[in-house]
Amino acid sequence: MSKFIIEGGKELSGSLTVNTAKNSAVAILCASLMVQGEVLLQDMPHIEEVFRILEILESIGVKFSWKDEHTLFLDTSAKLTMDKIDKKATQVTRSSLMLLGALASREKEFKIYKSGGCHLGERTIKPHLFALEKFGVSVKSKNKYYEVKNKPLKATNIVMYESGDTPTENAIMTAVLAPGVTTIKFASSNYMVQDLCYFLQGAGAKIEGIGGTILKIVGVKKLNPIKKYNIIPDPIEAMTFIALAITTKSELTIKNCPLDFLELELEKLSVMGQKFEIKNKRKSANGYFDIVDIKFFKSELQALPDKIYGSPFPGLNIDNLPLFVPILTQANGRTLVHDWIYENRAIYYLDFQKLGANLTLLDPHRVFVEGPTRLKGNELMCPPAIRPAVALLVAMLAASGRSVMRNSYTIERGYEKLAQRLSGVGAKITYEE
Repeated sequence: MSKFIIEGGKELSGSLTVNTAKNSAVAILCASLMVQGEVLLQDMPHIEEVFRILEILESIGVKFSWKDEHTLFLDTSAKLTMDKIDKKATQVTRSSLMLLGALASREKEFKIYKSGGCHLGERTIKPHLFALEKFGVSVKSKNKYYEVKNKPLKATNIVMYESGDTPTENAIMTAVLAPGVTTIKFASSNYMVQDLCYFLQGAGAKIEGIGGTILKIVGVKKLNPIKKYNIIPDPIEAMTFIALAITTKSELTIKNCPLDFLELELEKLSVMGQKFEIKNKRKSANGYFDIVDIKFFKSELQALPDKIYGSPFPGLNIDNLPLFVPILTQANGRTLVHDWIYENRAIYYLDFQKLGANLTLLDPHRVFVEGPTRLKGNELMCPPAIRPAVALLVAMLAASGRSVMRNSYTIERGYEKLAQRLSGVGAKITYEE
């Protein structure tokens, strides 16, 4: 059982560089199946979620090799062996659902095992199915798998049942190779959706409206090989390091931040009294996103004057909401955190009480956080959801004394060499397998 061991309460200093986005990486890996040729991806994160998708792709006939630590070459041209799909890897990552859209034009019939991922209560796939069935995709739920049958695709007009990231990505991938013109309304415009669209454009897809909630897609007959594509830096990892700087009351510079997907978070922090400096504005390596470095200064924080909640982009990122919980433990006053998206995610915030946080659970979606409180170390099991887990790790780093987080695989799904990187700014943290 892997674990993090922490001697917390240390003031940190220096800089942390944000790695590329897990959610973009897994979507683009699935979309590489649509190319049916060679794809070279740069800045590919070395994280467990990526490894699981690669295990799935390899099991069905995709060849891949690492050219260096973060440059990945794939050849997706071989005939796929869907009957040999890696059952275990499929079951542990919800990202495998994106095979539905990626294979909609390539495979007439296959099955995909029902997936897990973060334990966040009931997570229906209906929004995926409502969109895909309009293209001619049939997905029937069996006991342990989905039975997929694809008719020749046809363009269509879609109103997304939910403005979800992965349902939108599935609809986009299906539309790209569907003859005719498809319109997708109420599409998610989140960072991973935009990144996927730019990747597909680089392969010859015809997509209009990227960054908005209405997409117009003209289907093409085939996609071209990708000679190079760089993945966007991860706004959620950026927010993780921001939360670390603020909760530990440290002066840290967070480098390589995708500004467009952090602006509301920064505004909330500014209203709370947090001081920071944005500098070195530039374009991302793929040329599509604004990137900055942000230096954070020690500040006295006040609780927000109203509740904080997540929303589809351009709202406060749903994955960033848990990362405000450790920050709020150090702010003067009481804040209501309304985590309305997932049925059970707010339940995991109760673990902050074991570190001394003054936190009251009102119902499965709402908690009061009152501060400031002096956090104290403790030994805990890692919650089975990435963002609540890493938010708890941030609190442990701020807590005085020794903390242990056991069964840390959940964090490893989304963060690369985290203990090593945090040690570089003075954190007393070790990782043990």
